[in-house]
Amino acid sequence: MRSTETSGDAGLTILHDISFQVRQGESVAIVGASGSGKSTLLGLLAGLDTPSAGTVRLDGVNLADLDEDGRAALRGRLLGFVFQSFQLLPALSAIENVMLPLELNAQGRDPALGSARQQAETMLTRVGLAHRLNHYPKHLSGGEQQRVALARAFVVRPRILLADEPTGNLDGATGTQIIDLMFEMNAEQHATLILVTHDNGLANRCGRILRLASGRLLD
Repeated sequence: MRSTETSGDAGLTILHDISFQVRQGESVAIVGASGSGKSTLLGLLAGLDTPSAGTVRLDGVNLADLDEDGRAALRGRLLGFVFQSFQLLPALSAIENVMLPLELNAQGRDPALGSARQQAETMLTRVGLAHRLNHYPKHLSGGEQQRVALARAFVVRPRILLADEPTGNLDGATGTQIIDLMFEMNAEQHATLILVTHDNGLANRCGRILRLASGRLLD
């Protein structure tokens, strides 16, 4: 797989001939210096970007065979996301942020799982925010916002969780609590975890480490 972006009249190759597989239930850390291509690789795996050469297969599906709507539907069915910057919608309360992917996903309409609100409340309780359901992001600390983001990611019971520097905006103690919670919830749901990080200690908690340098896979 190769990813090239155009800058003026020249092409800039960000990733060079990357090739690897991730097995179901595996935990994989992608590490490397800033600018090594980690976040670009994660975007390609999620189908948010398309490679200039090569293929990306998600659950056996070649993402190049899908249009944008098809890729969005596949993401909704398979993926959960946790970002460094939380990516919460400021106009929505904590419970509304967690309900949103359920309302966009058929799972949120499954009577066996309860209403979207019931599922969101259960998940926010699981991450220790039962007392903050109706608070807006601006009234939550960074750690609380990331807990909401975790609840939003896991409420859809993703088969694959993609996390991009999930503790990058948190202090050390809060970051450790968030990571412990993420691994606990991931184990409970038996999901595959692909984690981008510059933290070697965090990477070592994963079952496998992929190292990027200047857009090339070293391992």
